[in-house]
Amino acid sequence: MSFAVIQTGGKQYKVSASEILKVERLENSEGKTVEFKNVLFLNDDKSTEIGNPNIKGAKVEATILKNTKNKTILVFKKRRRKNSRKKYGHRQPVSLIRITKIFSKEGKVIAEAEPQKKLTKEIKKGEKQREKQIIKAKQDQSEKPIKKMQAKAKQATEDIKKKEIKKKPLTTKKK
Repeated sequence: MSFAVIQTGGKQYKVSASEILKVERLENSEGKTVEFKNVLFLNDDKSTEIGNPNIKGAKVEATILKNTKNKTILVFKKRRRKNSRKKYGHRQPVSLIRITKIFSKEGKVIAEAEPQKKLTKEIKKGEKQREKQIIKAKQDQSEKPIKKMQAKAKQATEDIKKKEIKKKPLTTKKK
């Protein structure tokens, strides 16, 4: 299994082909191809290359799937005994990228991702199965209240019959 270590946004990432990563926001728009030329380490099935600090000529290609924001981080500042508090949140902008190709320093392709069409077919199959499950669950939920109401109505009629039976006197008084 071949992989590379790249540097982007002040951080280093170990990447392999067809992997999806969250990295610091990239300026390109969604669907564009991005090249990372700061390759620090390359590992192929046969050889290993270490950069000093970078490997010249090596690069990693990726496509931007989505530009979004990360989860909210709450920031709370307090000065004790001063009745001073401040609370706010921060959402770091990130880009979701999918690694498509890894090139060696000679420009030879070390690893290449599978076409994304197969992945979308699998996702669509999963979505259809999920939709069927949701529809089935909704039908079950709509049937449950009806059954409960029917059971309650049956119980109520039985209770009324019992009360009517109890109201009738057991013996009749003769005058």
